[in-house]
Order: sequence, then structure tokens, then C-alpha cells
Amino acid sequence: MSEQLTQDPVVPPAAVSAARRFLADHGKTARAVVAHLGRTGARVTLVGEDGALGDVIVADVATGTALCEQVEGLTVSDWDRDTTAALTIGPAHRNRMAGRRAG
Repeated sequence: MSEQLTQDPVVPPAAVSAARRFLADHGKTARAVVAHLGRTGARVTLVGEDGALGDVIVADVATGTALCEQVEGLTVSDWDRDTTAALTIGPAHRNRMAGRRAG
């Protein structure tokens, strides 16, 4: 019987940098929701202390979780009541996310 060696995921420096920049701009702490995106990888959605929303795309869920462990101030969360209540989404963000209207 052979033993399989598991390696810790390697978090890209750009992902760490983006998460730290988000924290610097939106508070010292943030909630982080890690979600699988299929072949694309995983999205780490960040909710800052000020209610701002941001995200970082990584290779997979394990890398997203490792990112949260590596960056001080990030707390892994779910889309629960507390996390959604922490969001402050203004009209400009809503319009950008909605895209163009048909017709």
C-alpha cells in the first residue's frame, strides 16, 4: 500500500496582494466566502468592515481557504445572515452588476 503525499496549496502572491490591498482599503478585517467556480477555479468573495464587496479568483477551493489562512484579518464565512447583513451595496454597484438593459 503506497502513501499519498499531500501538498499544501500554493497561494499566488498576486492573490495575497489583492486581499491585503482590499483589507487596507476597507478595514482591518473582512469576511471571506470561498466558492467553487467549476473549471475556472474558486472565487473568494470579500466583505469588508465598511460593507464593501470584492473578490479574488484562485485555482481551487483549497487555495482559497489557504489564502484566508495566510492573510491576517480574513475570516472564512458562509453566505449566512451576518455576512449578507454586513454588505453595503449602493446604486452604482447594483447598476454595474446588472449590466445593460434589453429593450
